[in-house]
Amino acid sequence: MTITTPPPTGGREWIRDSDCDLDSFRASIDRSTNLADYPFAHSVERNVLLYRSDSLMPHLDDAQSRRAVQTELVRALTDGPGIVVFQNAFNDLAVVDRATEQFDLLIVQQHASGGVVGDHFGKAGANDRIWNAAQKLALGAPEVFAEYYSNDILALICQSWLGPLYQVTSQVNVVNPGSAAQVPHRDYHLGIVPRDELTEYPAHLHRMSATLTLQGAVAHSDMPVESGPTLYLPYSHLFEAGYLAFSRPEFVEFFRDSHVQLPLRKGDAVFFNPALYHGAGHNRSDAIRRTANLLQISSPFGRAMEVLDREAMANAVYPALLARQSAGASERTLRNAVVATAECYPFPTNLDHDQPVHSLAPATQVDTVWEALRENADPAVLAERLAEQTTRRRP
Repeated sequence: MTITTPPPTGGREWIRDSDCDLDSFRASIDRSTNLADYPFAHSVERNVLLYRSDSLMPHLDDAQSRRAVQTELVRALTDGPGIVVFQNAFNDLAVVDRATEQFDLLIVQQHASGGVVGDHFGKAGANDRIWNAAQKLALGAPEVFAEYYSNDILALICQSWLGPLYQVTSQVNVVNPGSAAQVPHRDYHLGIVPRDELTEYPAHLHRMSATLTLQGAVAHSDMPVESGPTLYLPYSHLFEAGYLAFSRPEFVEFFRDSHVQLPLRKGDAVFFNPALYHGAGHNRSDAIRRTANLLQISSPFGRAMEVLDREAMANAVYPALLARQSAGASERTLRNAVVATAECYPFPTNLDHDQPVHSLAPATQVDTVWEALRENADPAVLAERLAEQTTRRRP
């Protein structure tokens, strides 16, 4: 029997080793970022779009202008350079400093307990890394967590890329003086799949992987170039075979010769398409401990990298949210903090017990926390509701 393959309906179906062609890669990134195409941006530096956060804020109150900003950010991360920098994302640096104090305490505790902390793309133990920093901050300093994740610039870019609900995870990375650069890479999901398995995933999953997460970092210290801020290769996310190609020696060498590196100030934030080639730089300074809160924000439709006890986080942070509400915090910033804290997706669940009533899906933790906040309910009331919700979801 003869098997006839129908003609393709648009795009390739599979990524092959032969697609890892350096000349094709070079041609795909040979582009220039035109500031005129991004009217909300302040400037372009080495093909990277820079936004002044204080200039963006007036556009975020009106739904139509906010959507225009979101549209531009989506274009920047898809067809554009794949990376944006928000200068002064935290205009109150005291918020950043309070979080840094908590992170430093956690690092001291890790050193005291011994053991080596691993790193995905760097030498284990060379830097200080805090896994699951979001939960640790929420449980250890809930007021700081609530203030930090109320930030409207962080919420803006998350909502632009992932929609109104998303899963915030974070890992703090302190690159110590003398620490070597990471190997260039793409990030989760397909960025951590063994290379010999990548060709088994159809091309549409290679394209889809980047839409399931958003990568970002908040600078918790000034980051001059000598301290090794992250290296990026604008437009490299557009190369379809990039997950298969990034570890090849010729691609690593090309990245080494062609990357861009931008200094950041404390309070700045950078976000990028997770398919963008990047890697932490070499800290050549004598005394700068380059500190960043690495944010990996996941779509509710995908699996986040870290497991968080969001029930415990919600109970810990809720009193701080009540206090902020009583102090006159805006509904939008309160909502930002709730979404960053609680579980935002109703599935998977036990539909025998957690049945959708008057809706297509059961309530989420976000729904439960938000309802309690609107009612100004006592923390004990929320704790009882969350516990019942967790019980309903169990097998």
